[in-house]
Amino acid sequence: MIFKALASGSKGNSSLLKCGNLNILIDVGINYKTLSDRLNEENMSPSDLDIILITHTHSDHIKGLSSLIRKTHKKVYIHQNMLDDMLKYINRESIELLGDNISIDDVNIKLIPLSHDVIAYGFVIDYADKSIVYITDTGYINKKYYPLLTNKNIYLIEANHDVEMLMNGPYPYYLKQRVVGDYGHLSNEACGHMLKKCIGKDTRYVLLAHISENNNTKDICLHESSYDLDEGLINVTIIFGNREITSCKSMFENLEYLIEIDLSEFDSSQVINMESMFSDCKNLKKIDISNF
Repeated sequence: MIFKALASGSKGNSSLLKCGNLNILIDVGINYKTLSDRLNEENMSPSDLDIILITHTHSDHIKGLSSLIRKTHKKVYIHQNMLDDMLKYINRESIELLGDNISIDDVNIKLIPLSHDVIAYGFVIDYADKSIVYITDTGYINKKYYPLLTNKNIYLIEANHDVEMLMNGPYPYYLKQRVVGDYGHLSNEACGHMLKKCIGKDTRYVLLAHISENNNTKDICLHESSYDLDEGLINVTIIFGNREITSCKSMFENLEYLIEIDLSEFDSSQVINMESMFSDCKNLKKIDISNF
């Protein structure tokens, strides 16, 4: 399992997940050219994508979707409850409807209902005893889904805003209420609460995503979201803006551009300490821990 964040934030969101020979794109919030350029860095083109998953239909998650479909004739996989929303943007013949769970080529995908101002879903994806939780754009996470989210290898989770910065910031009152409400976005503290309940002995990476450029900072986000995590075992990483992913804590604290994670042969029983090995890295494109 190899995960790469292509873009994150209010300007656009998209991620690539490779599970064996299956290439999964999650959201297409960047234009076709940008997507092509990012995939080209992986020696891929948009035509190499096998599955396109969409979390919800806001523009920062589907901005490039219609162009991608038009140029590649790929199918879009969405939960059946999202059909009416998606039909506003693409034709029915381009859509594959999912229930709460699907298995494709030994990859199992569970869809987790989220709480946003449009119908939205997160994903729990399992492949070859590796797993990732992918959750953005939600006002809260229902506790009844915590058992499905527990003890995964990677968590990409929204840490959108600091509540104090938001309430004292320039947004109009109605927008502040939308962001902090049940159908808005996950705050740093809410993100941290969920992580404290769900991370386990097999967890190695937490990626903090969809961070507000106006109502958050990297330092505040890290402090509020991850202060209670075990620094010895878990790498906490911020994805801030298009492409910049800054590792700010734990054993990779000096890495500045952590943009890909490879768990293809990771033995989760091992305790890894690679601080000295990577202490001077500044542009690490990939972490391959298959030999540890």
